[in-house]
Amino acid sequence: MVEKKKHNGIFITGTDTGVGKTHVGARLIRSLVEQGIKVIPRKPAESGCSLEHGQLVPADGITLMSAAGLSDIDAVTPYRFEQPLSPPRAASLSNQHLHVDQLVDACQTGAKDFVVVEGAGGFMSPLAEDGLNAELAVALCLPVLLVVADKLGCVNHCLLTLEAITNRGLNVAGIVL
Repeated sequence: MVEKKKHNGIFITGTDTGVGKTHVGARLIRSLVEQGIKVIPRKPAESGCSLEHGQLVPADGITLMSAAGLSDIDAVTPYRFEQPLSPPRAASLSNQHLHVDQLVDACQTGAKDFVVVEGAGGFMSPLAEDGLNAELAVALCLPVLLVVADKLGCVNHCLLTLEAITNRGLNVAGIVL
């Protein structure tokens, strides 16, 4: 069981992969920064990273980092994998282990910082060997911003995900189509 650690911020999740979490996160971060709020972005695990000059480059992590005007990608996205698979599967194929407590630790910031944490895939998608995005959100005790693809069937996906979020005692900060 991962210890819950209360943070100041928001957890961005989606109903699926590719629904626009990073786009929404970057817009939110830019808006907060423009209001003078110090924002610390975190995309603790990202798979499907490109390999450039011997380094794995996390496109989502870089987008969030740039929106905050920061430059330490290792702090934003410490767990990077080349294979475009779920993070635990990509980690396994890279002979690495990935656990929720590692991801919680990667999201640690100063007490006054506003952290924007983006999960990988949908709320109920595998994120680590021992948990889903849901477990990371619960461990961080952050309100959840749900991003939903605006397409036929999205109401069902949205309501199912909202039920999963609220059944875990998390607050819903909002829904973005």
